[in-house]
Amino acid sequence: MISAESVLESGEQPCIRLEPLKSTHLPGKTTPTGGSRSVFPGSSSSPKVTANGVHDIEDRILRITGYYGYNPGYSSHRREDGSESQAETPGSETSGESRSYQTCTNTALKVLGGLLVVLCVSSSWVGTTQVVKLTFQSFSCPFFISWFSSNWNILFFPIYYSLHVVTTREKQTPIQKFRECSKLFGEDGMTLKLFVKRTAPFSILWTLTNYLYLLALKKLTATDVSALYCCHKAFVFLLSWIVLKDRFMGVRIVAAIMAITGIVMMAYADGFHGDSFVGVALAVGSASTSALYKVLFKMFLGSASLGEVAHFLSTMGFFNLIFISCVSLILYFTAVEQWDSLSSLPWGYLCGLAGLWLVFNILVHVGVVLTYPILISIGTLLSVPGNAAVDVLKHEVIFSVVRLAATCIICLGFLLLLLPEEWDSVTLRFLATIADKKSEEHGEELTESSVHTRSRSRANGTVSIPLA
Repeated sequence: MISAESVLESGEQPCIRLEPLKSTHLPGKTTPTGGSRSVFPGSSSSPKVTANGVHDIEDRILRITGYYGYNPGYSSHRREDGSESQAETPGSETSGESRSYQTCTNTALKVLGGLLVVLCVSSSWVGTTQVVKLTFQSFSCPFFISWFSSNWNILFFPIYYSLHVVTTREKQTPIQKFRECSKLFGEDGMTLKLFVKRTAPFSILWTLTNYLYLLALKKLTATDVSALYCCHKAFVFLLSWIVLKDRFMGVRIVAAIMAITGIVMMAYADGFHGDSFVGVALAVGSASTSALYKVLFKMFLGSASLGEVAHFLSTMGFFNLIFISCVSLILYFTAVEQWDSLSSLPWGYLCGLAGLWLVFNILVHVGVVLTYPILISIGTLLSVPGNAAVDVLKHEVIFSVVRLAATCIICLGFLLLLLPEEWDSVTLRFLATIADKKSEEHGEELTESSVHTRSRSRANGTVSIPLA
């Protein structure tokens, strides 16, 4: 048999040309245009691809004869409209690989950024809780601490505007950006009536959440309080299901029951009396007000943008500074929370606490925009083992079996609440895909085994008849 290379080298063989088959067209289809293709590389004519199967026939002939190292992925055929097929050109494959590489890189960067945000969220929340415990050693005024830390929310919008100026080309003055973000209060912007009406309930819930959390830290360890605070996720689901008519999910009902079980076990750990029971009640109250705040925010404000959230939190900081200050003064003059002088206050602990609390809130609101929201929730959950490690290593806290079991049950319920709404259908599709792959692999194994059996039987001169 003479190869294509020997034919070209001899020069004595006649020129071989591949003519399109005219009798292979289907009824109702156009007849292919005439034309031929030379075997020699110098020829520049190429047949047009039509719907009559010429493309497939020539491909088969070229593949059988090995015409010039034919590769199906790099065919020179063109479509009817004259444009090259993207799957058949080397450039298109290169661009496809670059696009897939870029997509994988973006996903990897987003995941790495999300992991970094998780570590920052958990560490900032652990630091906040532990600094509160240190502050109570020299300054036991939880409402003043809550009020002072909430005033730092005023810095939300200045920080957002600074990042906006750095990251975008479109420059706006602070007043223009503030007015643009104030549309959250209505088309006319923020008025004094809307300022009080919209900000007052959220500011009160914010203050109650922080104040009850700090009171609970005076009664319980940081690990217990952080674990009980994770129950706010279950309360959010229950309120959303009842008030917002969200989708009912059985797994989340189970998670809510687990959270309630953990709360009861935590209260039972030291008996239903004393500081332990009061501390559990305060921590559960903090989680409840936090859940109510989030549900009301979703109900009245909807899905606000990052700028609008920064504007709203700064507005709450102003409301806290103007109106909530009177509560702190009342507690001071009634000797409920009293201190000697402003110079005697532990300003280092107070500023560190307020700064960590501000960083935590910024990471929670910004991280939801920059990365996956589920990672933010996981960061909050990781504060429980973080606080446990600090309590064991630094404060030498010994946890009872009941408290450990209650903490684990609450954390497991928190993880169940992170499941997406379509988790059941996604899981069924995933299991079905695995089953299909296994059946295909099993079918291929059976085919290969039957081929080997036939080859052996033919070699032995026998014929194997498969049984029905």
